[in-house]
Amino acid sequence: MNAANHESLFAKIAELPEDRIVEIANFVEFIRSQETDRSLVRAAMMASEPALRRVWDNPEDDVYNDL
Repeated sequence: MNAANHESLFAKIAELPEDRIVEIANFVEFIRSQETDRSLVRAAMMASEPALRRVWDNPEDDVYNDL
């Protein structure tokens, strides 16, 4: 999003009643918390991958690679 879009969004928000602005702020916090959660999940997946590679990459399970 470029600066012009930011300004347009901020102008639209500024025109709203205070209670709706609070609602928007709460929604933004919700979205930010989701992004944090996703980042943590990705980091956990990356951290566990080396340990799980031994389980995933073995001759007995090679048949599943072609599914």
